[in-house]
Amino acid sequence: MLTWTIAAAQYAPRKGDVAENITHHLRFIDAAAEQACKVIIFPELSLTGPDDNQTLPAPPPDSELQPLSDAAQRYQMTIIAGLPVDKNGARIKGIVIFNPDSGHPTKHQQGHGTCLAPESSQISVFELNNDGCELSSQASLLATVSSMAEPQQQRTTDRLQRFAHKYAIAVLKSNYASGRFSGGSALWDENGQLIVRADGGELLLTGRKSAQGWQGEIIPLR
Repeated sequence: MLTWTIAAAQYAPRKGDVAENITHHLRFIDAAAEQACKVIIFPELSLTGPDDNQTLPAPPPDSELQPLSDAAQRYQMTIIAGLPVDKNGARIKGIVIFNPDSGHPTKHQQGHGTCLAPESSQISVFELNNDGCELSSQASLLATVSSMAEPQQQRTTDRLQRFAHKYAIAVLKSNYASGRFSGGSALWDENGQLIVRADGGELLLTGRKSAQGWQGEIIPLR
């Protein structure tokens, strides 16, 4: 079995400063590359900061995101960050995926998570609909982004743990590292067992999958 190393950035965004946030993302990406990570996820709206005023800013143009596309190709790493997207005349929370096999990022509505698998370029956004679950049959990881305060954390933790067990899929969650949205990034294995959970502060949470199962580590950002 191939070893697969993934990471969640527990991250404090600079509100409204996309250029500074991109530089900040690159620090996490460099740290993930040192751990040979093939996937890194950031919290929701990580490129613009949280929507405290309930008004989402305009999405940054692809040209501004080029350093992240370059990093994905340089490190052969899938990078998932958060930003607003425009869809059907409305501005909603979304994600941007930088695939190492493509020079162009793809943008999607945020959904309930992003489905990934080792050594696969097939990435899909997980949604619930009236017919049930649209979970990719190829997926071995559901990566989910959040910006949740502590009162919401326990409910979300319980839900993700049940989800991992029900669908036999590992779940990786990234959360903010500042203010009332602080800590709680985590990894659960395919049985719903918690592998590693972060407290507060900026750090990199990593998970490594091998024939012996998952192992987790917390790495403070230098």
